Amino acid sequence: MRPEDIPVVRNLPLFADMDDRRFDELVKAALLQTFPPQVDLIREGDPADFLYVLVEGAVELYAGHNGRETTMAVIEPTSAFILAAVLNDAVFLMSARTFLPSRVMMIPNEHIRRCFAEDKAFAAAVVAELSQAYRQLVKQHKEIKLRLAAERLANYLLRQSQARGDPTHFKLPAGKGTIAALLGMTPENLSRAFGALSAYGVRVRGGSIHIDDAALLADFAKPTPLIDGVEEIYERRGVKSIGP
Repeated sequence: MRPEDIPVVRNLPLFADMDDRRFDELVKAALLQTFPPQVDLIREGDPADFLYVLVEGAVELYAGHNGRETTMAVIEPTSAFILAAVLNDAVFLMSARTFLPSRVMMIPNEHIRRCFAEDKAFAAAVVAELSQAYRQLVKQHKEIKLRLAAERLANYLLRQSQARGDPTHFKLPAGKGTIAALLGMTPENLSRAFGALSAYGVRVRGGSIHIDDAALLADFAKPTPLIDGVEEIYERRGVKSIGP
C-alpha cells in the first residue's frame, strides 16, 4: 500500500480508534489492487473471505434472482463494505463490481474477526457501523414505501445537489438505469418522474441536472431528516454513497 493511502484508511470510522499495533497488522495482511471498470469483485452466495475498502473509484453493489438484476447501492471512497458477511463468516448477500477504475484494499476476514474479539475500540466501531447501516436501510425502505416515484426522485435530486455542493446544477453520479434501480423504479417510471418534475423547475439534459428553483422543488418533495438525513457516523468521517 502506498504510504499516502494509509491515513485515508485509518480515518475511516471502522479503524480510527483501534490500537496502532493491530491496525498495522491489518495493513500488513491486506492486499491493495487496481481494477478497471466492470470487474466483479465478489459474487452473491460466495463466502466472505475479505473485507473490502474502496480507496479510489466507485463500486456498484447489486443482486439478482430469477433472471432479474438490480442495483443495491453505489459506494464512493473511502468506504468499507460487506462488513456483516465478514464478521459472521457468512456468504455474500450481494455482488460487487467496479463502477469506475478503482483501487480496493482487501483485508482477510480472519484478521477482522480477531481484531473484533481482541480490540474493544474496533469492536465498538463495528457495532456503530452496523447500527448506522441498519438505520440507513430503514430510511431507504421508508422512502420506497411512503413516497411516490416523482417524490423519491425529487428528494434524490435534492440530496445530490447538497452532496455535490451546487443547488442548481450538477451531473448525475450514475446512469439513469442505475438511479432507477436505486430508487425502486423502472427506467420508464424514472423518465415519467423526470417529466413530472419539469413543473417544479427540474431540467435534465443527458446526465446534467438543472434545478431552477430549489425551494419550489423542496416544497413538492417535503424532505425530512427521518428519511433523508445522512447518519452521523458517515457524515462525520466524510464517507459518501450515491445510493438513496
